[in-house]
Amino acid sequence: MADATTSPYLVLARKYRPRDFTTLVGQDAMVQTLGNAFAQNRIHHAFILTGVRGVGKTTTARILARAFNYEDASGPHPTLDLSVEGEHCRAIIEGRHVDVIEMDAASNTGIGDIREIIDSVKYAPSSAPYKVYVIDEVHMLSMAAFNGLLKTLEEPPSYVKFIFATTEIRKVPVTILSRCMRFDLRRITPEIMLRYLESILSQEGIGFEPEALAMIVRAGEGSARDNLSLLDQAIAHGNGLVTAATIKAMLGLGDRARIIDLFEELMSGQIGDAIEIMRNLYDMGADPQTLVADLTDFTHLVTRIKVVPAAADDVPLTPDERKRGAELAGRLPMRALTRAWQILFKGYDEVARANNGLQAAEMTLIRLAYAADLPSPDDLIAKLANQPAPASAMQSMTPIPHGPSCRSSGGSSAMRVEQPRPVATEAIASHPVMPQAVIAPALATVSSYKELIALAQAKRDVLVKLALEGSMRPISFERGRIEVVLLDGTNPGIIATLSARLQAWTGERWLVMVSNKSPEGLTVRQETEQRKQADHAVAHEDPLVRAILETFPGAKVVNVKVRDDAAIVENAPSPSPEEDDE
Repeated sequence: MADATTSPYLVLARKYRPRDFTTLVGQDAMVQTLGNAFAQNRIHHAFILTGVRGVGKTTTARILARAFNYEDASGPHPTLDLSVEGEHCRAIIEGRHVDVIEMDAASNTGIGDIREIIDSVKYAPSSAPYKVYVIDEVHMLSMAAFNGLLKTLEEPPSYVKFIFATTEIRKVPVTILSRCMRFDLRRITPEIMLRYLESILSQEGIGFEPEALAMIVRAGEGSARDNLSLLDQAIAHGNGLVTAATIKAMLGLGDRARIIDLFEELMSGQIGDAIEIMRNLYDMGADPQTLVADLTDFTHLVTRIKVVPAAADDVPLTPDERKRGAELAGRLPMRALTRAWQILFKGYDEVARANNGLQAAEMTLIRLAYAADLPSPDDLIAKLANQPAPASAMQSMTPIPHGPSCRSSGGSSAMRVEQPRPVATEAIASHPVMPQAVIAPALATVSSYKELIALAQAKRDVLVKLALEGSMRPISFERGRIEVVLLDGTNPGIIATLSARLQAWTGERWLVMVSNKSPEGLTVRQETEQRKQADHAVAHEDPLVRAILETFPGAKVVNVKVRDDAAIVENAPSPSPEEDDE
């Protein structure tokens, strides 16, 4: 027997690979379903296991192969109770059982490989109760191979079981999926993963710091294999001791407390201090791209705590992240956090593409620090209009009674200013505004062409509405009779459709006539577009709008809404008797 000191080292991911369902972590829902199926003797002949890397798909397949072929002194009987090794268990665990065939579909993708399986299915198992075929990364099979497997997969011999594993379930044809019992293996939660790593380190007799394990769990992203591989690396890097310092150096992570310091300096606009902190972290071995990623993660954390305060109690968080993250969530407005996220998210890609990652990272931080100092749109509007700023940037701004209502977007701001309608727009604004929606009774009444368009919109009849707006022009309109001019290229059948719809909507017969007049003039759609263009032209002449456009190069007016002065006067509060006396 070889000496333990000279035997090859077995990595943690293989040494602690689950041998039965009691040691499989994080997949309780699947284990419960399989337990019920075995207890009721309702065992399917084909299974497909899907999930991200390292969550236990191949491991589950091997455990299932043991469960199918379990045989003890009482004889063969499928069971999930594998606490005592059966006759075939050791050979299956070591991957050498003749009746459990494992195939890697990534290197055996063709119809020829599947034909070998189809031919061997005809023969009964040599010693085990079932012949089990485990096909890993099944999505890599060619379409011909999938098609060749269909008939055998649907009606295999009673002694055959199929188990498929894949990380790309969407690439598996639905004809295969419909023949299998599907299990989605979930990412392992941080709480379960922390306990799992702690138990392994205890068995190995290795000391650790809880903060170090939290860093590994965060980097492992719910994959047991990734976490164990990182733990192996951390043990070697720390010379048998897992500490936060060694994990930071190993993964190129910045100190979490310093990352929070950096975030606070950026959000307060202190770019000089922020650059100094980044330089210090870089000199200590932190990667610039990782630093930007850490800032992005912390921005997400603060935003999440702001929306869901209970998120501050998540297990993987450090004490600094819990306490200071909650404080920052209470101080920073949502607008600043979302803006920071966008800048950092874009900066991450820039750092990845840059020849000098540190320079790109510093430029990203400079952009974020200066953006944090920018005034809110409400403050900027108030400043341009020489009005006092509102008490809270998050409250809606009281409209200023000057100029057309417009919303300017572009650059980094969106702004709104409202004024009375100028005299130049009186003729345009005198047109009645089409209502956005009509609450129509069972039998509607229509007295104008625009009411007819509104009724079509309320009835959600898109065909008729589009035809009324853009394919015909009204000549005359009275109750029960409409005369229109059809534009060139319009389907004449729309006239019969319109007449039928009117009778159904109003309960009256309508005569819809097509005029022989030349289709001159504008349709409703053309009139609406002409009014919009005129309103935009008037808005661009407003001094305040011009000031905004000059302040933000590249900004543009995207919407103009003309106020109804009559409605404003009508809804204005009546003066008190004291004001009348004055």
